[in-house]
Amino acid sequence: MTETPVSKLILQLAVPTIISMLITNIYNTGDTYFVSRIGTSASGAVGIVFALMAIFQALGFMFGHGAGSIISRHLGAEDPDAAVKFASTSFFGSFGVGILAALFCMVFMNPILRLLGTTDTILPYARAYAFWIFLSGPFLATSCVLNNILRYEGRAFYAMIGLTAGGILNLIGDPILMFGFHLGVSGAGISTAVSQVISFLILLRMFYSGKTVTHFSISTVGRTASGLFRWKTLGRDISDIVKTGFASFVRQTLNSVSTGFLTSQASAYGDAAIAGMSIVGRVVFLMVSVAIGIGQGLQPVAAFNYGAGKYRRVKRGYGFTVAAGTVVLGIIALVMAVFASPVIAWFRPDADVVRIGAPALRWQCATCLLQAWIIGSNMLFQSIGKSFRASLLAALKSGVCFIPLVCILPKFWGINGVILAQPLADVITAAVTVPFIVPFMRELREAEQKAARNYKKV
Repeated sequence: MTETPVSKLILQLAVPTIISMLITNIYNTGDTYFVSRIGTSASGAVGIVFALMAIFQALGFMFGHGAGSIISRHLGAEDPDAAVKFASTSFFGSFGVGILAALFCMVFMNPILRLLGTTDTILPYARAYAFWIFLSGPFLATSCVLNNILRYEGRAFYAMIGLTAGGILNLIGDPILMFGFHLGVSGAGISTAVSQVISFLILLRMFYSGKTVTHFSISTVGRTASGLFRWKTLGRDISDIVKTGFASFVRQTLNSVSTGFLTSQASAYGDAAIAGMSIVGRVVFLMVSVAIGIGQGLQPVAAFNYGAGKYRRVKRGYGFTVAAGTVVLGIIALVMAVFASPVIAWFRPDADVVRIGAPALRWQCATCLLQAWIIGSNMLFQSIGKSFRASLLAALKSGVCFIPLVCILPKFWGINGVILAQPLADVITAAVTVPFIVPFMRELREAEQKAARNYKKV
């Protein structure tokens, strides 16, 4: 972590993460594809329920990114006992909170779906799919924790195995259950739920196979240095995890809330508008997964080296992440912009869906070049414990900029206002990122110079 060239190290960690994220998003996109064969309303239902799935991911990423950053910094400071304690606290905490969230969503399923903009024609499909997503929610949330701890330990390859296995199983299960057993949308939900549980079990197995530094033990949760359990210690540990991972929670939760606002605004233009924007959302997230994967490759490198006082490597890692992400995303965005109409039609060959979805996809491709800068900056701050800056930038991209725009612009531009809201939000977020990242790079340079002076004195 402290000697390998940062570009090589980030790529070693990023490539398995990108593969696992692509596979994960491909199987989510697979749900969209297969369910779209049923009809436009069913396609819209999947997009709405994905917003609810994001809530469980938000909880998992909050515990996972929070604990992962702390674990990596403790390992960099050669304190493995503390790393084990935070790993255990995040594991059991996320599963418990996931159960509570699942119960809440089950009880208030109809009101929640209505709040997200579900129409009368979409509601039956959304209920059938959402039931299974809620049932597997705790496993999805905890899988995010397992995945992130593996990455922060530098074991991204093992994380890839668990997520990829679940993704492949879902792609196989969707057509078999939906069309072979004639279960329709429920079949897609069952396939997704089963694949998430199996993915969870595979990831958990990695921690008991001697491949990791950390493991999970309930006896370490809330324990002081002397080995005694204290509620105060448990509260402080959970607070540290939540504070560090709050940016991820903000990002994922606001993604869900934003999807609700988007669906609500699009619903005025019919089910075709909801389906079109839902498809665009899945395609764009698949594209941006590349930038997220590279950013997640940066996170353990930045956290470990920041904890070890290797500030120059933190700067170099950030610069490489932004540059590599911009180049790769630029190529992907260009291809997607050229073939926007066939891509949308591949999911749902409905003229109205393509009419709305194709220009929306092209506009979002136009701002894709900004994603590496936005995501890389956000993940840098989160990985080194600058939670306020990370949370603020996450909130800007996922909701603070987008929600007002998607509510106001349609009043003047109709459906085009819905289409342009996210690209404009990305431009504003990229601009606001500048005054945060530039002074921090200066702080790193000064810390590096100070460390060099202290080394010479010794």
